[in-house]
Amino acid sequence: MHDTRPLLQPSGFPPLCRDRLTTLQVNLGYRCNQSCLHCHVNAGPNRREAMDDNNVELIPRVLAARQLATLDLTGGAPELHPRFRWLVGAARGLGVKVSDRCNLTILSEPGQEDLAAFLAAQGVEVVASLPCYLEDNVDAQRGKGVFGRSIEGLRQLNALGYGRAGSGLVLNLVFNPAGAALPPAQTGLESAYKRELGERFGIVFNRLYTLANMPILRFGSTLVSKGTFDAYLRLLKDNYSAANLDSVMCRTLVSVDWRGRLYDCDFNQMLGLPVAGPSTLAALLDARLDGRAIQVADHCYGCTAGQGSSCGGALDAT
Repeated sequence: MHDTRPLLQPSGFPPLCRDRLTTLQVNLGYRCNQSCLHCHVNAGPNRREAMDDNNVELIPRVLAARQLATLDLTGGAPELHPRFRWLVGAARGLGVKVSDRCNLTILSEPGQEDLAAFLAAQGVEVVASLPCYLEDNVDAQRGKGVFGRSIEGLRQLNALGYGRAGSGLVLNLVFNPAGAALPPAQTGLESAYKRELGERFGIVFNRLYTLANMPILRFGSTLVSKGTFDAYLRLLKDNYSAANLDSVMCRTLVSVDWRGRLYDCDFNQMLGLPVAGPSTLAALLDARLDGRAIQVADHCYGCTAGQGSSCGGALDAT
């Protein structure tokens, strides 16, 4: 695999500083039941990295100490971590909102048959990956049969109330382009998703998030192999919008890797660019990150190009 970090530094991206921390995003490990072409984590079934018990048990303490509003759980497939359900229960017991970044096919994996019911009982917000509403496009990007299993996962969630008005159970979908292009306008694409999934499968959901592909790890390496890395980076830079700087997720979020180390975002985690200042989850019990400089490199143009891109979708969805 090609290392794209040297191609992203040094960078002319403008300096950024942190605001008040509100969200702890925790990568519980890189094991996943899928191996998607766009995956910036390079996750897959053969990955064995997983957060140990000491760090898992630190998370509720940090949430309480820093009075954080949101715990955002990711991976890999975070649900495959043996302490996933314990951690969800501990965070919800503190009144913290929990988001689960779910690939949908995990809901039909052996041993996970009751996962959807668990998420609903805990009131977990599900942020589900579905890169297209067309079967051929999804299977080409994520593997044969993934679309069908994803639709069945959505039906499970809908049957429990997810995505339905008045249920209090939030179901958001995530789109990312199949290749080296910026996402289309989020609002228009959301309307298309709701129409197609509703008419063809009877599926409902709350919001669609559009995310740009990051030129790092698996996707970045593919760009290098195809000789299109420079062109994609130029596309991101040419569409840079300074108006997105105030809303980028790294201002209020900190990313934690499976070893308990801190990064300004999930992408910096994959590039090995740690936060400036307190470097471990344990340090957050006493230290604050407010006002500290954010580590930037050329991949940051991916979050600020066009309508912008973050874990919560477009930064300017108008």
